[in-house]
Amino acid sequence: MELEKNVLEELFEERLTRREAVKRAAQVSAALGLGPLLIASRATSSAYARTTKVDVVRWISPRGTLDVMDDYELWIAIKQGFFARHNLQVELIAGPISDALATTKFVAQHKADMGYPSPGVLTASIDGGIPVIAAWEMMDGQTFDFSLPPNSTITSPKQLAGKTIALGSAGWSVIVDPMLVEVGVDPKSVKYVNAGAQWSEAVAQGKVDAGLSWEGLRAQLLGQGLKLKFLIGTKFSRFPSNSYAIRKADLSNAQMRDVYTRFFRGMVEGFEFMRFNPRAAAQITYDARPALAKTLSAQLALDSMVQLGSLYHLSRREGHGYGWHNPASWRSYLHVIYKLGQTKRLLTPAEVLTNQFVQPANSGAHIALARKQARAFKLNAQFAKTKVPANEPL
Repeated sequence: MELEKNVLEELFEERLTRREAVKRAAQVSAALGLGPLLIASRATSSAYARTTKVDVVRWISPRGTLDVMDDYELWIAIKQGFFARHNLQVELIAGPISDALATTKFVAQHKADMGYPSPGVLTASIDGGIPVIAAWEMMDGQTFDFSLPPNSTITSPKQLAGKTIALGSAGWSVIVDPMLVEVGVDPKSVKYVNAGAQWSEAVAQGKVDAGLSWEGLRAQLLGQGLKLKFLIGTKFSRFPSNSYAIRKADLSNAQMRDVYTRFFRGMVEGFEFMRFNPRAAAQITYDARPALAKTLSAQLALDSMVQLGSLYHLSRREGHGYGWHNPASWRSYLHVIYKLGQTKRLLTPAEVLTNQFVQPANSGAHIALARKQARAFKLNAQFAKTKVPANEPL
């Protein structure tokens, strides 16, 4: 309907107030059957009576969809009332898949409050004058891997020199180039093959020597029956991965700093819930996005989520707490992408990231409550049959 189209467009107009946006989002969701563009998440748990002002945080995905297991900590915090307890209403926006910079542009233009860009998108945005900064590191380590045919003799990424590498899009080369440089391989020595949506199938069939992959996807590919081997990124790379980015100007705004601190506390509680009951976390995420059942079994959804969680929780296991950016790994990455010409100037870690939310978010989170709810959660019959992967530390 034309009316629905107009309302959707107006949702992203800068003149729209947050209260109006929430109201119209609810109208659109009802009209479109809760379509994937915008989910207005309203925690209704009576356990969390709210007596102060409720702030809205709008989060935008880099994928053009919310039908993934990757955002489990957000769905947990919504479902279990963690955000509500911190007087927050969180809206998850799928975002347009056609614009790689949407996750930073929307934030800078006040169409969203927080994006989830990859390091390449984040640095390209900052280098291009988009005033954002990474406020929460999701993975203190490399999320990207290389997939290999089942009979491949390649055992090290250094052996990729001179080989063919399948990509789902030509633009993915900006991801792979820094990874190759990090291990001493000249990106000019490899041949990229844009195989579209079937890039992983091309690897499994031996049409190319390797392909780009990542944690979470690795479990899905194997679960779908593809015969593949992998070079796991965390075993050869210390380069950073995606972060949650906010407007840089908000760091000077005490009210917004408080809002983000409360948001990250809810996330920490979501992470801890997952750590103490992964199957419950997977069930919550799976049920929040019914479309997942069309492509993932319950067990495969759990496997994928746990792979991701192993990386999401890495900085906590290393003693830094959730959300910590490693300045040293970022500094190395910034030098490499500058030499590759991916940025026009050498960016500094201080321009790109902040760790100021890590301590207050981790120390102020209600960890005991999250763990208690995790232990008490009742699994349905489908997820009661699943098994937590034993080889992924949480």
